[in-house]
Amino acid sequence: MSEKEMSMYGEGVGFERIRRITGYLVGTIDRFNNAKRAEVSDRVKHGV
Repeated sequence: MSEKEMSMYGEGVGFERIRRITGYLVGTIDRFNNAKRAEVSDRVKHGV
């Protein structure tokens, strides 16, 4: 693969954030009940 092809690899490809919450891989919490939403908001956010 040439350098030009490498620079374009993956450009324009949209992706959605995937998180593991209570054992499930989810993109959004839209379908969670109030207890699951509270669990997500109570989590400690660690810096990267």
